[in-house]
Amino acid sequence: MDYALITLTALAVSGLTLFSGFGLGTVLMPAFAVFFPIPTAIAATAVVHLANNLFKLALVGKQADWRVVARFSLPAALAALLGASALVVFVGLPVLASYELFGQVFEVTPVKLVIGTLIVAFALLELSPKFSAMAIPPKYLPLGGLLSGFFGGLSGNQGAFRSAFLIKSGLNKKAFVATGVVSAVIVDTVRLVIYGVSYWTTRFEALPQEVVGLVLAATMAAFAGAFIGARLLTKVTLRAVRIIVAVCMIGVGVGLTCGWI
Repeated sequence: MDYALITLTALAVSGLTLFSGFGLGTVLMPAFAVFFPIPTAIAATAVVHLANNLFKLALVGKQADWRVVARFSLPAALAALLGASALVVFVGLPVLASYELFGQVFEVTPVKLVIGTLIVAFALLELSPKFSAMAIPPKYLPLGGLLSGFFGGLSGNQGAFRSAFLIKSGLNKKAFVATGVVSAVIVDTVRLVIYGVSYWTTRFEALPQEVVGLVLAATMAAFAGAFIGARLLTKVTLRAVRIIVAVCMIGVGVGLTCGWI
């Protein structure tokens, strides 16, 4: 069940989000979170996200606008350091509350509360027509990099802000996609370094053995999705699919904040 859910999610979302819709990390992280602790889910998603974006970089990277990359991605990299470090801090905080329901004891932890709230918030943002249509002037690109990088480092949710700030940068469709991919690669690389250093120095989460196979399977599925998506040069919106995915994400987010997952 875990392999089927995660690989199918990676395949479908990687293809659809090469041009539009939910980001791979936004959807895949909750899928991992159903089966693994939050820090492990975020780190595993980051590995798949980085590998998938490196693959996309090979497909479309030549079209990137490096002027925009410098203005947006360098602040994003710095903010990703802060976001990833904040995740490590949240993981180390004590349980906030515990309660019994239907004979089971549930715990509300800071990391689950924060990440669950962010999942719900970003699901609502991705569904909002106003936010989807929002185009922020190019002079705010560094601010967009800071926001995208911080939330990317903290929870993996970086695509929504990235799109909102890059959409008015005067880029054509291919340059928009490629520039976003370059930014994602930079943020993913930075946050994986922080996650790795934190793991080896504090061992805040033991790495479940089965997660390695799932990461490899999800990565290959994401490659296939990106390959297919790169050859579909039309914008995919699929509003009904996005609504279903958002409802599922909100359910996972609520489950995390309440300690049920």
